[in-house]
Amino acid sequence: MSNILSSMLETGTKRQLSPRLARILQSIAAIIALGVIYTTTIVYVDLFAMTIVFLSSMLALLFLLYTPGPWGRTNSPSIIDWVLSLTSVAAGVYFLVESSRIVERITLLFPLEMPDLIAGSALFFLTIEATRRTVGFGLTSVVTIFVLYNLFGHGLPAGLGFREVGYNHFLDIMMFTSDGLFGVPLRVAATYAFLFVLFGTFLSRAGGANFFFDLASAVAGKRVGGPAKIAVISSGLYGTMSGSPTSDVVTTGSITIPMMQRLGYGKSLSGSVEVAASTGGSLLPPVMGSAAFIMAEYTGIEYRDIAIAGIVPALLYYVCVYTQIHLRSEKMGLKGLEENEVSTVKVAMSNGGLFIIPLLVLSVALVMGYSPTYVAAFSSLSVIAVAAIKPSTRMGLKSIWEALGETTLRMVSVTAACAAAGLVIGGISMTGLGGKFADLVFMLAGNSSILVLIISAVLAIILGMGMPTPSAFILAAVLVGPTLSSLDFSAMQSNMFILYFAVLSAMTPPVAVAAFAASAIADAKPLGISVGAVKLAITAFVVPFAFMYGEGLLLEGPITGIILNCLTATLGVIVLSAGIEGYWKAPISGMAQAMLLVAGLMFLAPSIIALGIAVALVVAAVLVTPHLRSRAKIA
Repeated sequence: MSNILSSMLETGTKRQLSPRLARILQSIAAIIALGVIYTTTIVYVDLFAMTIVFLSSMLALLFLLYTPGPWGRTNSPSIIDWVLSLTSVAAGVYFLVESSRIVERITLLFPLEMPDLIAGSALFFLTIEATRRTVGFGLTSVVTIFVLYNLFGHGLPAGLGFREVGYNHFLDIMMFTSDGLFGVPLRVAATYAFLFVLFGTFLSRAGGANFFFDLASAVAGKRVGGPAKIAVISSGLYGTMSGSPTSDVVTTGSITIPMMQRLGYGKSLSGSVEVAASTGGSLLPPVMGSAAFIMAEYTGIEYRDIAIAGIVPALLYYVCVYTQIHLRSEKMGLKGLEENEVSTVKVAMSNGGLFIIPLLVLSVALVMGYSPTYVAAFSSLSVIAVAAIKPSTRMGLKSIWEALGETTLRMVSVTAACAAAGLVIGGISMTGLGGKFADLVFMLAGNSSILVLIISAVLAIILGMGMPTPSAFILAAVLVGPTLSSLDFSAMQSNMFILYFAVLSAMTPPVAVAAFAASAIADAKPLGISVGAVKLAITAFVVPFAFMYGEGLLLEGPITGIILNCLTATLGVIVLSAGIEGYWKAPISGMAQAMLLVAGLMFLAPSIIALGIAVALVVAAVLVTPHLRSRAKIA
């Protein structure tokens, strides 16, 4: 019995379908992609109707592409899978036909009809099953808990209880309004996120990923810890367009992890380096793990402003990881690649420098104020145009068609996660749990803003474990957001704080999704990889606290404050990294290490007094460390 239960809680696996069925589904996926492009950039359609068609189409594909669990057939869908797929289509058709009535009806005033109950219930349970198959037990259990809370939470004590919600009431809010299943996460998945994933797919297929790797290799390959630094730079560059730590690990890690192991990096360490490097990709603008689009839709902040605000925190993350990897490599005596193993910047730019143009197009369109939809569309068209210049990168109609289908298939699991997140958001809104939760946090933390931030950070990480970045962010934003908004922080600061920790959850044990992807390549245990990744990026866990008290790191406020915040934070990250590694040119004493740790934290605190203390501690650390003192005298 326990074996049956445990297998039911496991995710399904992606099927290796017969060539014929795979081609059919690939064509259907490409048609779906064309439909998304048409309805988002060319013609206006009702958003509710478009989201319905998108969800039902993606669910229909999902049940054919993923097995129900470890026991499912991996070469072809079963009868049950076909039934679920066709039921998804039927439910979608019903909602589409009735969309005008659904949009115009007054929720809860007009009772649901029997066909509404049947179609709504079917789509609800299909979404739960789709989430279980693709995302796994983590998000599925969260959704289940919130559903049970919605239906039976009225019996809880006054602090957590609420007015009784019947099943019809629950279904009405969840399935027939834009506050539940068809809410912000799913709308974003069907529009902005889809188009930016399309841009990333085009860029990767045209050879952009190879260019990023070659450029990273040329810049850092021959330096100390060269392969690890290549992983950091290439994963960061690739992350700007992929927005998925798992995808980043699989793409760049398949090259960098074996390379690191060949030059003396242990199995676990090589996986940890790649996971730490890839996780940061979801912080890098413009895609930011697709969560930036949800943040814009949810908060009303301009997407352009979010992308600009995310630049410095993302760079600080990579300064942290790069510095610790450099110090760790020096400490372990790990060398770089040989001259004949790396490219040169000139050769890399000659082969793929044109791929910088789409990134410039994206940046210019963003600054000019175009909507995310058109920013992604212009960027995708520029990839095709740039790739056409050279025969080696040119994308023919077949390649474009395949890229369209690949984009849809990559979005299948994200769509399921976003739909499930919508259910949780609807449940929280229906019961007022966000406000109740804020009261609980303040009861625990009192009037201490730093304690509130620590509790919020921990909760954001816990809520995000095992989930894609968009789902992790929106769940934390809905539950933790009201707590932060009641403090003296701006909406940008509060939501960037939540986003940062939602991203970090991808590598935080015990459920580190990026580590599981790396474990297969590195041949190491996922837990060891995730623990190592957190150690390499531990300084990054402090950065969000820095921009909560120093808004200059989000490029907000007076220019002098921005410059000072950025300089001191960069120094703080480097000094903290040295303190954590206990190394700078040579091992340093425990006393000097402690001084550097405190100095790093002081550099990150936006205060002149803290800055003075930081400088004094760094000077003291140099004076008590013989090899640093001797270098200072020589200088």
